[in-house]
Amino acid sequence: MRVAVLALEGLFDTGLTVTLDVLSTANALSAKLMGGAPRFDVTTIAVRRKVKTAQGFIVPVTPVDPALKPDWVIVPALRATTPETLLPALERRDVHDAKMLLQKWHDEGVRVAASCIGTFLLAESGLLDHREATTTWSLAPFFRQRYPKVLLDESRMLVSSGRVVTTGAAMGHLDLALWLTRQASPELAALVSRYLLADIRTSQAPYIIPNHLAQADPLVMRFEKWARDHLKEGFSLQAAAGALATSTRTLQRRCEAVLGKSPLSYFQDLRVERAQSLLHGSGLDIDAIAAEVGYVDGATLRTLLRERLGRGVRDLRAELR
Repeated sequence: MRVAVLALEGLFDTGLTVTLDVLSTANALSAKLMGGAPRFDVTTIAVRRKVKTAQGFIVPVTPVDPALKPDWVIVPALRATTPETLLPALERRDVHDAKMLLQKWHDEGVRVAASCIGTFLLAESGLLDHREATTTWSLAPFFRQRYPKVLLDESRMLVSSGRVVTTGAAMGHLDLALWLTRQASPELAALVSRYLLADIRTSQAPYIIPNHLAQADPLVMRFEKWARDHLKEGFSLQAAAGALATSTRTLQRRCEAVLGKSPLSYFQDLRVERAQSLLHGSGLDIDAIAAEVGYVDGATLRTLLRERLGRGVRDLRAELR
């Protein structure tokens, strides 16, 4: 499998290196332990002759030859953590050239993958329009507003949609590289995972900070504060809208536009966050914690935690042991 890793100026060092390390480890284990030839022919390419990482390291790159098509092209993340730092990067000339290359190769049948901020390049190129995708959870509101045609679900760690694959924040590069290894050989992927003490994760939900997402919009930020103050009382859309001096329709619309979910769903996120905090930092039993977040008993809370986090109460408590 021919894999081209597209390096851009100011890229996230760990994103590049973990991608290359996973694939090189897969090649080494395939050759030495499984008796097979290397599965990946990996080349680090660039649209410029010289690329420097965000930490200032020079990346050895091969200039792009558009005529030599890989099977896969992977786009590691740029080092940008806010819209203010990301927007200028997306407008750079080398990024524009990279987008043109991605469009050309995708049109010619090349499969495309990106992690974290790299997903923004795919969205800028139009390759995610009308597709399911994920991105770094911390910039999901900005992504959703900038690319309304993308079917975004930032709670997912990896989304495969046709010939395009996206993964989530930062260490989503690891999940992507392991997923790609699994496409070549599930047995090899399991071996690499054990050697690197790494597993493919299915969800970003346990890592999402609801307060961070709410700050993308003034009304949603006010709703978040109201919700935190009323967790014990339970949710009422009418009461929330009235307290915020807005209509239920406006509150519903703003939450959907910014968060990609209803006010009730976001209220549930806050319940989960508070319950996690109490599970980790208090000696309360599950029924007492349920009462703190507006439930009559612990059974409903147990179900909610497992649905949202994929883990039960016992697993969540064990995390800090």
